[in-house]
Amino acid sequence: MAGPLDGVRVLDMSRILAAPTGTQILGDLGAEVIKVEKPGAGDDTRRWGPPFLTGRDGEPMAESAYYLSSNRNKRSVAIDFTTEDGRALLLEMLAGCDVLIENFRTGTLARYGLDYESLRVRFPGLVYCSVTGFGQDGPYARRAGYDYLAQAMGGIMSITGAPDGPPMKVGVGITDVTTGLYATIGILAALRHRDRTGEGQHVDASLLDTQVSWLINEATNYFLSGERPMRRGNAHPNIVPYRVYATADGYVVLAVGNDAQFRRWCEVAGRAELADDPRFATNAARIANRDAIDAEIEAEMARRGSADWLARLEEVGVPAGPVNHIDEVFDDPHVRARGMRIEMDYPDAAGGSVALVASPLKFSATPVSYRYPPPRLGEHTREILAAFAACTPEDITRMMASGVISARDAAPPGG
Repeated sequence: MAGPLDGVRVLDMSRILAAPTGTQILGDLGAEVIKVEKPGAGDDTRRWGPPFLTGRDGEPMAESAYYLSSNRNKRSVAIDFTTEDGRALLLEMLAGCDVLIENFRTGTLARYGLDYESLRVRFPGLVYCSVTGFGQDGPYARRAGYDYLAQAMGGIMSITGAPDGPPMKVGVGITDVTTGLYATIGILAALRHRDRTGEGQHVDASLLDTQVSWLINEATNYFLSGERPMRRGNAHPNIVPYRVYATADGYVVLAVGNDAQFRRWCEVAGRAELADDPRFATNAARIANRDAIDAEIEAEMARRGSADWLARLEEVGVPAGPVNHIDEVFDDPHVRARGMRIEMDYPDAAGGSVALVASPLKFSATPVSYRYPPPRLGEHTREILAAFAACTPEDITRMMASGVISARDAAPPGG
């Protein structure tokens, strides 16, 4: 069954996490994604380990878990675009592409005639997406950018962590991931425009812009109040109770979203009088008396175990959930039922497969597909250049000898 992006071809000149996350989404949706990598080196994240995938011989392979996480449904071609022959290959390939995505530092590709302004005349329908740390303009445009820097500069670390502790980053590269999501949305919108008008355009997505955008309600809290938001640990700035509480044997997140849910929690706890107390009867009152109601809830939650609380609260429709470790997430019956772990064939790996996190998108008519496992460096160089750049076997041999390209079958063992 064809995916919603079947027939869309993407030239992926990106590495690390943000843009590769976006191109993996496009690939899951059916786009043909050609990952362009530097011969002999490839995507930086290939080496970001341990852990590495284990080969059939029991030894670590050259593919790290980090790389595997965002590079399925792509084919790898290794081309040195800093050479004249390499640039010529990319230009031939671009003639059949709908999208180019890159995440080089602003201005880098202009040196090789591969920036948007250089390509737009020759390829007027091309959707060109740049993913950078700070965007295409502004005083920081030429700085290198990383997720951690964006989390710090974009404000999320100032509101993450315990009130009396240091600023804290999110446990995964969330700015990278969400920038990849925004880049994907931008590409899809630009393709829609291209399909109507024939006109391509430049999509400019940056880590810092994205990080600032998902301050969401805390930014608007600041706009309206003029007060600097603060770290609250696991508490919510606008809803009470909405945080993690210790139980007799663990932790439970209690997410009371309205006054009726709060009353039901009070009844389950055997403290119905709290719902009638003027200090706690409404969400606004509970925010004004946060410490007092939290003390009451903390005392009650500690009297029972997590499983008991979760069962009782589910019966009355009060949102609550366990604080799962990652191994527990993938053992959860609902997560299993939703198919959020997949296995893809990987002949070089021990056991012949690799486990990956599935796409969260479910379609009734055009489901996502998992066609290619994360590629080894240059694994598809020969077939891609033959199909999309009209290269003969002699051309490929010559360019391999000169270092313009590399192919998986010519890589050293373990490379």
